[in-house]
Amino acid sequence: MFGIEFPIFAFSHCRDVVAAVSRAGGMGVLGALYFTPEELEMELKWIDDHVDGRPYGVDVVMPASYAGADLGVDSAEDLVGRLQGMIPEGHRKFVDDLLASHGVPPLSDEADAGRVLLGWTDATARPQVEVALKHPIALLANALGPPPADVVEMAHAKGVKVAALASTPRHAVKQVEVGVDVVVAQGTEAGGHTGEISTMVLIPQVVDAVDVPVLAAGGIGNGRQMAAGMALGAEGVWTGSIWLTVEEADTPEMARRRILEATSRDTVRSRSWTGKPARLLKNEWTDAWESAGSPGTLPMPLQFMLVSDALRRIGRSDAAELATFPAGQIIGTMNQVKPAGDVVFGMVEEYVEAMERLGRLTGD
Repeated sequence: MFGIEFPIFAFSHCRDVVAAVSRAGGMGVLGALYFTPEELEMELKWIDDHVDGRPYGVDVVMPASYAGADLGVDSAEDLVGRLQGMIPEGHRKFVDDLLASHGVPPLSDEADAGRVLLGWTDATARPQVEVALKHPIALLANALGPPPADVVEMAHAKGVKVAALASTPRHAVKQVEVGVDVVVAQGTEAGGHTGEISTMVLIPQVVDAVDVPVLAAGGIGNGRQMAAGMALGAEGVWTGSIWLTVEEADTPEMARRRILEATSRDTVRSRSWTGKPARLLKNEWTDAWESAGSPGTLPMPLQFMLVSDALRRIGRSDAAELATFPAGQIIGTMNQVKPAGDVVFGMVEEYVEAMERLGRLTGD
C-alpha cells in the first residue's frame, strides 16, 4: 500500500524522528497537534527536503465530540473566547494553588504563554489538514475517533490514504464506515489517548470486525511485540513512546531522564492533560487531580485550555515532580538512547528471530 520496506509506523512530534524512520524503511508520522498552520508548513517542507523521497504521514486530532462543538462557531479565534468563558474560576484557582505549593514561578513574559486550544477541535484541525494535503504525504491519520467524511474524501482526492485509531471494535467499524483505509487498533498500554482494552485482546477483535488492514498499537517497541501483533492478524505496528528517547528526538532533557529511569508501573490513565483518558507519566500532577481536593477535570478541550500555561510553567521550572507527559507502558524497557534507524533495524532483527523461533516450534 505504501511502498515501505518495513511495516513500522512511527508517530512523533519531532520532524527529525519522522524523517529518520522513513529513511530507515519504515514510515514516520508527524503529530501536527502542537503546530500552527504556518509552523506545520515549515515542518513539512523540512521533512520533504530530508526524507530522501520516502513516504511519510501526518497525524491530526479531530475528535468526534468535544465541549463547544455545538456552539456553531467556525472561527478558531471566536471559539477560544467562547470556550474560555466556560472554564470555572474554581478550576483556575486549583491550578494556581497547585503550582504555588510547589514554588513554580509565573512565565517571564505574557507573550510566552502557551497555546491554549491547539488542534483539539474541528475548527482548529482543518487548517492543519489543508496544509498537510499540499505536501506529498502518503498517510493522513486521525488520533481521536473517525475523521469527518469530507476530510476522508479530500485526502482520497489527493491520493492520500487515511488511518484512524480505535480502542474498541465498535470504533473501528465506525471508522471504516466513513472510508478510512487503515485502522490502528490501540490497546490501553499506549501513551496518550487510549481506551481500556489491552493490546493482546483488542487486536484480534478489530481484525475480525473490519475488512481493511489493521496496525497493532499500544505499548509496542520491540520485534517480539511486532511478531505478536502480526500473529494476531495485524499487517504492521504503530509505535509512539519508543521514539521519545532516540537521539533525534527533541524531548526535553528532564523528561528524557525520567523516561529512562521509569518502569512500566510508572504510568497512569488520567484526564488531567486534555479531559479525555490519556496514559501519562504518574507523578504529583496526576495524583493531585485524583485527590479529595480536586474539582475534577473538564471535558476536552477545556481541560487543556485550563492547564496549558501551567504545563509550560512547570516545564521551565525545577518542579520535576509535576512534569508529566504522555508515555506508554513500553517505557519500562526504554533505558538507552539510540539513533532512530538503529531502533528500526533492531525491531526488524528481533522480529525475524521471533518468527524463526516460531518456525522451529511448529517444525517448519
